[in-house]
Amino acid sequence: MSSSPQVPTRAVAADADTRPSLTVLSGFWPAATFAVARTLLAADPALLLVRHDLAGIRDGVVRRVIRSGAGIVQDEQVELRHGCVSCTLREDVLPTLVRLARDHPGRDLVLMLPEVVEPEAVAAACAHCLVDGAPVTERVRVDSYVTVLDAEHLLDCLVSSDDLKALGIQAAEDDHRALADVVARQIEYADTLVLWGQSRDGAFDTSRLSILLHRMAPWAAHVHVDGDLVDAGTLTRHLRHTHRHRPETPGVLTRGLQGYTLGTHQPEPDCGVVSAVFRARRPFHPQRLHDILEDVTAEMVRSRGHLWLASQPDTVVAWEFAGGGLAMGSLGHWLTSLPEDRWEHVEDQRRLAAALDWDPYYGDRHQHLVFVGLDVDPVELHRTLAACLLTDAELADGEETWRTYHDPFAGCFPLDVERPTDTDTEGARPA
Repeated sequence: MSSSPQVPTRAVAADADTRPSLTVLSGFWPAATFAVARTLLAADPALLLVRHDLAGIRDGVVRRVIRSGAGIVQDEQVELRHGCVSCTLREDVLPTLVRLARDHPGRDLVLMLPEVVEPEAVAAACAHCLVDGAPVTERVRVDSYVTVLDAEHLLDCLVSSDDLKALGIQAAEDDHRALADVVARQIEYADTLVLWGQSRDGAFDTSRLSILLHRMAPWAAHVHVDGDLVDAGTLTRHLRHTHRHRPETPGVLTRGLQGYTLGTHQPEPDCGVVSAVFRARRPFHPQRLHDILEDVTAEMVRSRGHLWLASQPDTVVAWEFAGGGLAMGSLGHWLTSLPEDRWEHVEDQRRLAAALDWDPYYGDRHQHLVFVGLDVDPVELHRTLAACLLTDAELADGEETWRTYHDPFAGCFPLDVERPTDTDTEGARPA
């Protein structure tokens, strides 16, 4: 088992917190994720693992299994009022964690998520849902979100154009998420990534996968487990009691707006992996940007960020690409387009980030896009995107003229939507 230099856990002195520690495991490959869970159980017999099987969720039934290192503690079928993931979280997952914390004080918890559940959804539920009138975090301390990736299948899934519904594994009837989107978001929200096993194409490809994960989630701790020989004690030290989770950290769509790292600019290929950051102040011309969408995403594994269009200068536009599909949607207003009395409703961190980077002419408006791909030419990528920015002559025409430009994105980014959901961004996919 190997790990990156940033993996050793933080020393937390005199931690008097008596709440059980919760480690949340996600991953699209249950065999690999469960292998990590079993390893943690082997190292700590008192640990309790909670799993939910969603095979019957569309019929309003889920199966809850709780086990310890000694075996199964509980195996029950649970009927829900509505067959969906959010109802499962609210009605059973979170109440189960609170009940276990109350009935088994001193025993830590591991929650293993079903393969189609994104960890950010769990974090949102923990932050906003009450159990017995109190937040879940009053009873349980969320220690870290860990995503497990199967080295044998990871790249295939990241470049797949399949969606969950076509594969028959959607979490609800209206679940239109793409497989690559789910895997990418599981990677990006995690504070710890575990690459499990080896690529079927050998050591070079395994190294390439490791580098790809570092480029996709440079903020995470990275661990590689061979899979054939696992030291349970060492893996436990890497994954538990790390205090890595920071609930104030925004999701990937708003990371850049709030001043957090969105990606790293590492244009020199490493095992063929390139990470390129594009930043600019000028707005994009809507038609020119639309014309090059396929060109700038053709060789990408993942791209994310936000931008502004000359024709829609009030709107922060989200940009998210994975698996051959580009999603764009509204992230609300740029601060410079809002009356100051509405700034108090914006996150403190975003206001601070905007103030530190404020421009006398553009305000907080800017382009910030990150591209991660294989065998990408970063110079050509930058040249293509820069050619879509307004020219000096176009800038001189001013906003009133910009708003009259022919805009293929017209109507795609309504400003009454402050934060795009999966449905919003899907609906904004340009033709």
